Amino acid sequence: MAEAHGPPTPGFYLRTRPHGFVVHLVASGDNLRAIRELTGKTLASAGVDAGTAESAQLVVSELVGNSVRACGEWVPLVVEVSVARGAVLLGVHDPEPAGVPRRRAVAMDDADAESGRGLALVDLLTSGWRVARSPVGKQVRCRLGPALD
Repeated sequence: MAEAHGPPTPGFYLRTRPHGFVVHLVASGDNLRAIRELTGKTLASAGVDAGTAESAQLVVSELVGNSVRACGEWVPLVVEVSVARGAVLLGVHDPEPAGVPRRRAVAMDDADAESGRGLALVDLLTSGWRVARSPVGKQVRCRLGPALD
């Protein structure tokens, strides 16, 4: 059963789950730092190795950043992190169904590129990602570990 964790914070509602969490939040710098820290602690307590936990923190940051770029600052988001069957599962849900991220051919070492490396980084750090539309927007889901079905 999910339970609330810690004192309530405006714009940050945490529900813990076995081996993970779901947070409803308003995008802000403080909340992104809190999500990164919570991701690291949650994965460490689930027995995930430090390298994978660090990769998950980077991926969550990229996905939240993409949502902010698509929807604007202070957008309401839902961030999910869990461990299941040897894989870390991540999801970021935002209210913009039209702002679907697309893979672009941008070299990670292209010094002239001003953007576009985020999803390339997600590709490198995960075994796959996909976008699922929902009645209230979209969710980008990814997995670190065994490949996505």
